[in-house]
Amino acid sequence: MIFLVTGPIDTYPRVRNPTMATYSTTSATSASAADLGANLVTLAGIGLVGYGLMFLVRNFTGFIELGLTPEHVGGTPEQIQAFSPRLYNYISHLQVAVAGFIIALGVAVIALAWRGIRTGQRWALWTAFLAPVIGVGLALPLHYAYGIGTFGHLGLIYLDAGILLIGTILAGKALAR
Repeated sequence: MIFLVTGPIDTYPRVRNPTMATYSTTSATSASAADLGANLVTLAGIGLVGYGLMFLVRNFTGFIELGLTPEHVGGTPEQIQAFSPRLYNYISHLQVAVAGFIIALGVAVIALAWRGIRTGQRWALWTAFLAPVIGVGLALPLHYAYGIGTFGHLGLIYLDAGILLIGTILAGKALAR
């Protein structure tokens, strides 16, 4: 049986001076900022799960990725399937695999934020930040090189990256105190 223990970050204080019996206002503010940061990182993880689910559903309902048109990819789903059913199936399998990895990454970010950042673990903060940054950093350049870097296609990822960045900055500053 698994029990999920939740609570604000100040429930798990980091002891800097064990002889000090009270916490300062700065500690409370720091804990509040850390909580907000952890919550934003959690929201970014939820955004990744949602985007991955959208990606998965889109594969089976429209085939062409969100924000792209047949002109971007060189044909309609029907034209691609008529040209080469094996190519169509190969593209479909890649889209499902990518969706699975995006969902899995989102779940990892959520877990790192909820159980790591909220408990003051700096390694969890940087892992939750760097894992999606590496993925986006590798994937993004080819979108522009291939002419498919449209706002409709990448806008949600940019929004999610912004939420992740703000959450990481807030939590990072709070955990540094």
